[in-house]
Amino acid sequence: MRAYERFITYAKIHTASSEEFVQNPSTERQFDLARLLVKELQELGVKDARVSDKCYVYGSLPATPGYENKPRLGFIAHMDTIPDFSGENVKPTLVHDYDGGDIPLGDSGRVLSPKDFPSLLELKGKTLITTDGTTVLGGDDKAGVAEIMTLVEILQKNDIPHGFIGVAFTPDEEIGHGPDGFNVKGFGCDFGYTLDGGKAGEIEFENFNACAAKVTIHGRNVHPGAAKGVMINALQVAMEFNGLLPGAERPEHTDRYEGFFHLTDMSGNVEKATLSYIVRDHSAPRFDSRKATLQHLEAYLNEKYGSGTCELVLRDQYRNMVEKIRPHNYHLIENAIAACEQAGVKPIIQPIRGGTDGATLSFMGLPCPNLGTGGYACHGPFEHVCVEEMDQCVEIALNLVKAYAN
Repeated sequence: MRAYERFITYAKIHTASSEEFVQNPSTERQFDLARLLVKELQELGVKDARVSDKCYVYGSLPATPGYENKPRLGFIAHMDTIPDFSGENVKPTLVHDYDGGDIPLGDSGRVLSPKDFPSLLELKGKTLITTDGTTVLGGDDKAGVAEIMTLVEILQKNDIPHGFIGVAFTPDEEIGHGPDGFNVKGFGCDFGYTLDGGKAGEIEFENFNACAAKVTIHGRNVHPGAAKGVMINALQVAMEFNGLLPGAERPEHTDRYEGFFHLTDMSGNVEKATLSYIVRDHSAPRFDSRKATLQHLEAYLNEKYGSGTCELVLRDQYRNMVEKIRPHNYHLIENAIAACEQAGVKPIIQPIRGGTDGATLSFMGLPCPNLGTGGYACHGPFEHVCVEEMDQCVEIALNLVKAYAN
């Protein structure tokens, strides 16, 4: 079975995680895909396939006799989709022999156009999978899941010598909790690769340092007719807080290694207001400086309006895996470059303007760069996946298995 065929099945299963994270997994529906994957792995002869009580799917292929001392290699992808755009009732649509023009997305009124997504022109003549314009597609990261499952099938059905191979599928990656319940020791691998989004050939081992920031403004609400010198309007103070952040350092104004402050949510009234941010930077010193800026604004507003007016809570999410890859594990990148070239795919090394499970796993003892999956425009209704690139991604992973076997 080709990877795209599996992907279409997986994409139809609703697996969105939830920002209202109180347990791992954040949503029970992620078990629906997890149980299906365990069943399929068992049917492929993976005897130890299992799902944990926290919705982590694990399985392994024992080393070919005589290859027991080869490096133990893992492949990882995540099952959840983003919570902030619908992932329910996904209707994957095949576009054969794409002509390079606009693609109407069902009856939604939305159009996938190379005017907005120039990379579409590189996919002319290929087969695409799109949404109907009302949901995400789920290529992030069910394309990666499908490619790993196809890799397992190839290894199980063909006489290809290999060392120990581990596979794992995680929940809650999209909300930054993917590795929370990951059993690195039980996974049993020396290092691994995540397959998570991006063009075939992308190799990523630099990602953002990341944290979430929640700002709560406590106001003082009185009758507006008697407000002079008494009222503290929490909404106005919240806007003041945001206005003090550098306007040029937002996602819409930054690229490559440039970090940002991103306001993701705001709500409130005169009495109380909240602002939610994500903070990102590739550089650890600059990242620390960004957090210090937020702390300085908290202190400034408390000095201006009174102690307790502004309350800041920072929650670290993940760190830049380059610290764990470049010094001692750069062979992971060198072998990935060679694997791409052997598959006839141009290697593309670039920083991730985001993060993957591999970022945190690298700091948990499992060095784990990321590989592209043939997916584009993730996290929205314009998401699309290239069928031929999915095949190439499977071939790249297979080449890596062979490289570490040799």
